[in-house]
Amino acid sequence: MNAPVSIPINTPMTAPLTIPARPFAFALPPGRAALIVIDMQRDFIEPGGFGESLGNDVSLLRAAVAPAQALLLAWRERGWPVVHTRESHLPDLSDCPPAKRERGQPSLRIGDPGPMGRLLVRGEPGCEIVPELAPLPGEIVIDKPGKGAFHGTDLQATLQGLGVTHLVFAGVTTEVCVQTTMREANDRGYDSLLVEEATASYFPEFKAATLEMIVAQGGIVGWAAPLEAVLEALRPGAPRQEA
Repeated sequence: MNAPVSIPINTPMTAPLTIPARPFAFALPPGRAALIVIDMQRDFIEPGGFGESLGNDVSLLRAAVAPAQALLLAWRERGWPVVHTRESHLPDLSDCPPAKRERGQPSLRIGDPGPMGRLLVRGEPGCEIVPELAPLPGEIVIDKPGKGAFHGTDLQATLQGLGVTHLVFAGVTTEVCVQTTMREANDRGYDSLLVEEATASYFPEFKAATLEMIVAQGGIVGWAAPLEAVLEALRPGAPRQEA
C-alpha cells in the first residue's frame, strides 16, 4: 500500500460543500472526505479477465471509466485522500475460501491462468487497475480478499488516521463490491455518497435497483448523486452550507 498523505486530526473544519443528491443534499466536509474507487481492474473491465470468464459483457463496465476519471481528476485537484481497491488474492489462494472460488459457472476460476495472467491474483497483469485510473504516488491502494473493502484489510485504521468521516464512491460492480463496502462503511459510522455514472454493473437493472436500495428509507445506506452535481460542488467557489 502506498503511504497516504496525512491530514491532521485537528485540522480546522470549514463549511461543508453542498451536493444535490438523493434522498436529500449531501454535506461534504472539505478535508474530511475520501474518494474510494472500487476494483477498477483489468480483470473486471477488459476482455480476457475474470469478468468475461463468468460470461459477462465487460463493455458494460467500460462506461464507468471516463466518469470515474473525471471524478478522480477533480478530487486530486482538491488534494483530498484517494483510496483505490483491488479484489485480489495471494498466489497460494490461502485467502480465497472454496465458498468464493467455487461459485458461478465460469470457464475459469479465481487463480486459474488466463490471457492476463492468473485471475484476481496479486501481481498479475489482470489484477492491475486500468491505466486511465492508475494510482498516483501517495494514493492508497487496498488489496482486499473479499467483496467489502473493510474485510481483511487495514482500511478502517487508514481512514481513521486521516481523520476521514465521509466517503465518496466510484467503481464496480455497483451491486456487489461497491454496495457491500458502502454497507460496511455505514455500519462504521461513515456518511457515503455514490456517484451514479462512475459506477457500473454487468446487469444494468442491478445497478438501478442498487441505487434505489441505497437511498431508500431516508438514505438507509447512503446517498446517490449524478456526476455533474459532484463536479460542480468541487469547483472553486461552489456553494457551501451555512455554518
